[in-house]
Amino acid sequence: MKYLISLCGLLLVFGLALLMSKNKKEIKYKNILIMLIIQFILAALLLNTTFGYVLIKGITNVFDHLLSYANTGISFVFGGIANKGESPFFLGVLLPIVFISVLIGILQHFKILPFLMKWIGFLLSKVSGMGKLESYNAVASAMVGQSEVFITVKKQLDKVTPQRMYTLCASAMSTVSMSVVGAYMTMIEPKYVVTAIVLNLFGGFIIVSIINPYTVKEDEDILTIEDEQKQAFFQMLGEYIMDGFKVAIIVGAMLIGFVALMDLINSLFDIIIGISFQEILGYIFAPIAFLMGIPWVDAVSAGGIMATKLVTNEFVAMINLGEVEKSMSERTLGIISVFLVSFANFSSIGIISGAVKGLNERQGNVVARFGLKLLYGATLVSILTAIIVGLII
Repeated sequence: MKYLISLCGLLLVFGLALLMSKNKKEIKYKNILIMLIIQFILAALLLNTTFGYVLIKGITNVFDHLLSYANTGISFVFGGIANKGESPFFLGVLLPIVFISVLIGILQHFKILPFLMKWIGFLLSKVSGMGKLESYNAVASAMVGQSEVFITVKKQLDKVTPQRMYTLCASAMSTVSMSVVGAYMTMIEPKYVVTAIVLNLFGGFIIVSIINPYTVKEDEDILTIEDEQKQAFFQMLGEYIMDGFKVAIIVGAMLIGFVALMDLINSLFDIIIGISFQEILGYIFAPIAFLMGIPWVDAVSAGGIMATKLVTNEFVAMINLGEVEKSMSERTLGIISVFLVSFANFSSIGIISGAVKGLNERQGNVVARFGLKLLYGATLVSILTAIIVGLII
């Protein structure tokens, strides 16, 4: 039965993508099928094999060690603020982003990240049928972030067509940056974080290949990566430390605002009509949750969390998931967890368009115009990943 439900879910995702397709004749069905098969193989490998267990365990151990190192610095500055045995969300989840940001800076400084992003992107282009720029951008987004990635290709932004610009932005919104992966792993199962990151990479290309199909001419398929002006090592460290701290503060501020606003809206709805706003959203999104493979008994709760992620952000949704996870089945937790691992929410439209506009005003306006379509595509990527995981676990 679960296979039939998930098959209906896949048909829904592809149907909704086709509904928004600009040029159905250009769709590369062969590449889409290959990437879909790769997604199933990777999901099965990561979630159902000893190799996947060892790999994810190794990645988890690395991040556990990184977070322990980060906590050494946090304890030195903020020691005594938290009660013994307790760790406030800001200290335990957000501030480690500062240390992860430093590591990213070091890898950038010594040209390790640019090398990996360029060649993994090149190999990915052979599978996806996309251009080198699109493939590089998808990998780079997962490593440096949805706004920072555009800095690395700013020389090419002025020459990029609106169609290619949509693909670049959709890839950025469908993934998550390395700097926040550690934070996610403290809130949901690490194996689902790793699986979602890998599947979203291919899922982004699958959905974009349907919604926004095009062929890049050979003379246009040139990748020019912006080489940052060489900084002194300690100057670079200072810059990435401050960048990481800004991210932690911004996420913290957004959480304060969104969580408080959601609580206010829930209370108002509860007083006026006797049901919270999140419960209403839960009923709206419940059919989608069900088609993702979530049992109907959990569908309303899961739908509410999905909607919360869409209208606020993934951190707020993960907090809400933590509050109800004991009442959910392991299957439901797995499916909803991978759905949450992406930047697909309304605030990301402003973040991406603002980042691009800061580098190229004309292209920033282009991005702002297709903002809702961008969120539509990125959300379909999350649903596709969730359905695949639901079929595997």
